[in-house]
Amino acid sequence: MMTDDTQKPALAVALTYDEQSPPHVAASGRGLIAEEILRIAREHGVMIHEDPALVESLIQLELGQEIPENLYKAIAEVISFAYSLRDGELQRSDD
Repeated sequence: MMTDDTQKPALAVALTYDEQSPPHVAASGRGLIAEEILRIAREHGVMIHEDPALVESLIQLELGQEIPENLYKAIAEVISFAYSLRDGELQRSDD
């Protein structure tokens, strides 16, 4: 099997949001660290949203840094989608 040497390493950014303050970066990394972030997220049932342009912007932020205002709309859409998925699961489990 051949590997593509031009393939970029994985990127991952984990955000924390508590509804009291803007989301902030909880973890970020490239390559093996990104793969570990993704593994832990999957293991804990955390929603994973794939958006290469957004992750490229977020990977530039420091650990603990709040999301800048210019990314609020994009992040709000992701959070809204995650809540809708969670609410759908809660409704199904109540049936």
